[in-house]
Amino acid sequence: MLVAAAVCPCPPLLVPEVATGAASELEAARAACVDAVGLLAASRPDRLYVVGPAEEGAGGAYPAGSEGSFAGFGVDLSVRLGTGPGGDRPLPAPLAVGAWLLDRARWAAAPVEGRGVAATAAPEDCAAAGRELAAAAGRVALLVLGDGSACRSVKAPGYFDERAAGFDAEAARALGAADVPALLALDAELAFALQVAGRAPWQVLAGAAEGAGLDGRLLHDDAPYGVGYMVAAWS
Repeated sequence: MLVAAAVCPCPPLLVPEVATGAASELEAARAACVDAVGLLAASRPDRLYVVGPAEEGAGGAYPAGSEGSFAGFGVDLSVRLGTGPGGDRPLPAPLAVGAWLLDRARWAAAPVEGRGVAATAAPEDCAAAGRELAAAAGRVALLVLGDGSACRSVKAPGYFDERAAGFDAEAARALGAADVPALLALDAELAFALQVAGRAPWQVLAGAAEGAGLDGRLLHDDAPYGVGYMVAAWS
């Protein structure tokens, strides 16, 4: 059963070594993420799943001890997802960010596993995956990684789309209210057009939370680079 969740954005810029001189620009988001992860530990979970977007071919399970690297972003920094033998696949960048957040929070509350979710995954498949995770242990917590639209300004990676702010506003409201039906109702095709990396992981969370009766709180909502970054805590 799902007992808690933390929702965080996953830009590698969250890692100060990657951001270098721009590190201070995401300090508020970084601090909110650490707070949200800290609340997960208070839920006393038996298992923590780190769920994030993955490119084609990089989805599926990542066992405890899986390694990731930020070398592709020009930084000689490696991370490990929890403690274990790991696997033969490197963590996708979003899960590497999750591993970094857990390390920063000194996570030791429960065993950790990763799940990569394809950006094109259908909402019903995401929800089914979430239900499976929630049933995997008596007390399950999720660290859910994903950004909002990358089309919030003309300098955004996806340029400006007038639909982006409205989509992100509804997503932020739903995440802050732990509104499961609203998250499941997010339009997958529109999310893809708006380059919303978080849609599929958020819908995994929604499936896991069905019937759990959790309350939500929005800790952060901003778009400093034209990309929506939201942080929420469910308990």
